[in-house]
Amino acid sequence: MPQQFVVIIAGGKGERFWPASRAQRPKHLLPIVGTKPMLAQTLDRVRPLVSAKNTYVITSAVQEDAVREVCSKLPKANIIAEPVGRDTAAAVALAAAVIAARDPKGVFAVLPADHIIHDAKSYQRDLKAAFAAATEAEVMVTIGIPPTEPATGFGYIQQGEKWKSFERRPVFKVKRFVEKPSLDVAKGYLASGDYVWNAGMFVWQASVVFAALAAHTPELNAGVAPIRAALAKGKPLGPVLKKIYPTLVKISVDYALLEKSANVVVLPSSFDWGDVGSWPAVPDHYPKDAAGNVSKGLAIIEQGKGNIVFSSDGHLTAVLGADDLIVVNTPDATLVAPKSKAQEIKLLLKRIEALKNGQKWL
Repeated sequence: MPQQFVVIIAGGKGERFWPASRAQRPKHLLPIVGTKPMLAQTLDRVRPLVSAKNTYVITSAVQEDAVREVCSKLPKANIIAEPVGRDTAAAVALAAAVIAARDPKGVFAVLPADHIIHDAKSYQRDLKAAFAAATEAEVMVTIGIPPTEPATGFGYIQQGEKWKSFERRPVFKVKRFVEKPSLDVAKGYLASGDYVWNAGMFVWQASVVFAALAAHTPELNAGVAPIRAALAKGKPLGPVLKKIYPTLVKISVDYALLEKSANVVVLPSSFDWGDVGSWPAVPDHYPKDAAGNVSKGLAIIEQGKGNIVFSSDGHLTAVLGADDLIVVNTPDATLVAPKSKAQEIKLLLKRIEALKNGQKWL
């Protein structure tokens, strides 16, 4: 049987969670929800299915030290730092090269580091079914999330006819991928029952990835060839990555491979799922007080409703007579913003970057 592997992508900046999230220790390295860093929670969920030696984390050079702290139980060689970010297609191509060097018939899952999933048993069952599907056939398996609302912030996958079942979980052919829709279109998707959210979770054989690269993104396929050659010869990965990686085309795996391939199938998930993309999504995962406020750390909210207050260790943060605010206090920076402006935090970061010594707060 081919070996099974997990590759966790942990390189995002998490800018919309500033000031808690910083370049060297972003969202997935923080306990935004729960008591452990989100990356650690992801590792805990996959541990019953895949051994530590077959679990990899791809991160950025600036986050490498912090990631190694969180992933101390993984072999050192299984933490791979990209010299520069080249988007998800390059990360998947790199992962396929590493897996193929271990097992030419290897099957691997690509998973984001920062998803919130509480029902670990259902998650593991679905992932096991996805592995079975990808092992049996040369398909690209994506795990889709049945929508619970007409969300406009996610991409969608339209399901076609049923293909097969694995672990008593149905798998469907994919008709098409669609971009983030308008609200009216999203309402139609929800009502039809034919669409699932694209959560960026994929399972496939390494050879299937390379076949798709050759067919649809030949420049990226050629670009990673020196990396594959170095791994085949047992050479260290660091030097070849430093030389080759900055030259790779920057494109998402959805655009590069999935949207262009005919062998894509989707397994609708049976587990709960949350993509905590910004501060206003946090209250869905915390208990609220009678006025709908959510707080973490030492915080007092008086005569206010619908607030989100996160306070750093030992620092008292008090809110009086205000509604629907985000208040985040850290040792060196504090954010106060209406929840309605949460998506504009990146604009604030541009102003901070322009300050003298602004990088110290980023």
